[in-house]
Amino acid sequence: MPIIKEDTYQVNENKIWFKKWWPQSVPKNVAFKDKTLNQFLDEQVEKYGDQNFIWFLETWVTYHQFHDYVLSLTTALHKLGVKKGDVVAMLMGNCIQYVVSYYAITRLGAIASGINPTYKPLEILHQLEVTNAKYLIAYDAFFDEKSKSRIKKGLPYIGEILGRSSVKQVIYTNLADLAHGLGIKRALGKRLGVIPTGKVKVPGAVNFMDLIEAEPNVPKVDLDVKTHPATYIMTGGTTGLPKAAVLTHFNAVSNAEQAKYWLGGEKPGIGNVAVLPFFHSFAHTIVMNATIAFGGWIMMFPTPPPTEELLEHIEELPAPEGLVYAGAEILFKRLAEFPDIKEKYPGVMGKLKLCASGAGPLHRPVRDAFVKNTGGNIVEGYGLTESSPLVSAGNLFGESPIGVIGLPVPGTEWGIWPTENFDDGPICLGNPDDTQFGEEHTGEICVHGPQVMYAYLNQSEETDDTIKNYGGKLWLLTGDIGFMNDDGTIEIRDRKKQLIKVAGHSVFPKEVESMLMKHEAVSEAAVSGLPDPAGKVGEVTKAWVELKPDYVGKITEEGLIAWTQENMTKWKCPAIIEFIPSVPKDILGKVQRRILQINDPLWKEKYGS
Repeated sequence: MPIIKEDTYQVNENKIWFKKWWPQSVPKNVAFKDKTLNQFLDEQVEKYGDQNFIWFLETWVTYHQFHDYVLSLTTALHKLGVKKGDVVAMLMGNCIQYVVSYYAITRLGAIASGINPTYKPLEILHQLEVTNAKYLIAYDAFFDEKSKSRIKKGLPYIGEILGRSSVKQVIYTNLADLAHGLGIKRALGKRLGVIPTGKVKVPGAVNFMDLIEAEPNVPKVDLDVKTHPATYIMTGGTTGLPKAAVLTHFNAVSNAEQAKYWLGGEKPGIGNVAVLPFFHSFAHTIVMNATIAFGGWIMMFPTPPPTEELLEHIEELPAPEGLVYAGAEILFKRLAEFPDIKEKYPGVMGKLKLCASGAGPLHRPVRDAFVKNTGGNIVEGYGLTESSPLVSAGNLFGESPIGVIGLPVPGTEWGIWPTENFDDGPICLGNPDDTQFGEEHTGEICVHGPQVMYAYLNQSEETDDTIKNYGGKLWLLTGDIGFMNDDGTIEIRDRKKQLIKVAGHSVFPKEVESMLMKHEAVSEAAVSGLPDPAGKVGEVTKAWVELKPDYVGKITEEGLIAWTQENMTKWKCPAIIEFIPSVPKDILGKVQRRILQINDPLWKEKYGS
């Protein structure tokens, strides 16, 4: 589907979401300029060159130092043959080299595609095949079949799949490369296996550290920023089938700018905590690119640290302007429940000024406990990979509504459409004369803005089903079901593909999970539909429940079902509850309902294993 290039993404300022909750410090509209990621970077380096940009493994990197790394690597990649349109995959966790590689790749007009380093070899191969990656930058430990540190850290061995992939050139690096602040600890860490390392025997493989020594001589590359891809990010999409979302330079820069404005504009010197992985769209934009947009610095961790370690670094590292922290609710729950923060880590209090919880709902008890325990400020945000990902967030500078997904960021519009037929026209667009508000007007949430992806890679039918034209604007069908309130906020009910149909009634797993978590004994809950063994109501609802430690053995599954029947409409109540040690989550902390569903005996009996 061709992009509507004349769209300026200016929102009618009479929209009702501007009336009650809108932050006074955030503009309703901004001008989105056509610029590449590296024009965007160059502008910020010009302004903040001598300021710190990254902290990683006891190492500080300024904007100027980072920029020098990028220019050298860009030159070296060009000499290796990387050109406009080539795909360079990055199989690394968070490290300085990841960010340098991303900006060097995109400066050449090539396309960066981060791969989850916890993937198994066949999952890595799948992404290499889908994106047709010709180049691969990866940790050295991933190439060493006998590496003890690789086995200890649970890292994949990718030597067995390289020959089956499209990759023709390997570049290898070590986690601690460029982490000069470690000094002797770096060598010691490798020797002891604390820092994973390994020998690379791939023919023609090149060491990243050799490339970074190149004398800068960057070729000029012309790009159409609204159509040329900057990155391919893997997503389940609105159907759950793995595919690559194509985000253009315009998408990436615009969403970083939207995040900046929502955080109050440029904030030189403010820190941004990078616990989330950069290969995921959440950290890609809200941490990596947005930090450049507001002139701040990244407190980067190679993997999510234990809570004590995180608190130590938050306390010790200088952050007079405070910190931004984006993550899933589980990360904030750990801080909310951590005992005696004020006494053990007094320097943490009040530093976490701008926090956003995503990848699922932020429950009021978690929010209130987090604010009380840390002195910080937190709101719920909403987005998806197809929207780069930021769509909306709560008000960080005043009173913010709870139980909704906030307000659309500048340049973004949203609306509710009929779930089964977009062509029937919108139910509600948040206009002053709209009347169809509330739960009885539930439908699919659709989004318009400069952050909406260009396409799914090589999936034209999927793209046409997901991005549709209405009123001369392209709207993204999110696959999320919800309704608009009369203040312009939206409440999500669930994913369109995860609805449970019980005797003709629509049951939203998220709603049932939220209700279960109101019970004093319940720590976490996951809800999904299973085939009705009696064949009477189509599906039955099952809840997998993780109890709080103090309640294990003190409540029964039958007792919890009885409680739901006292507090919920009959057809919403779980027919089955199973207590489990822990609810499975992905790397972002999002509940993995599907894993529980397909491994349940009722599912296997109906559909096979």
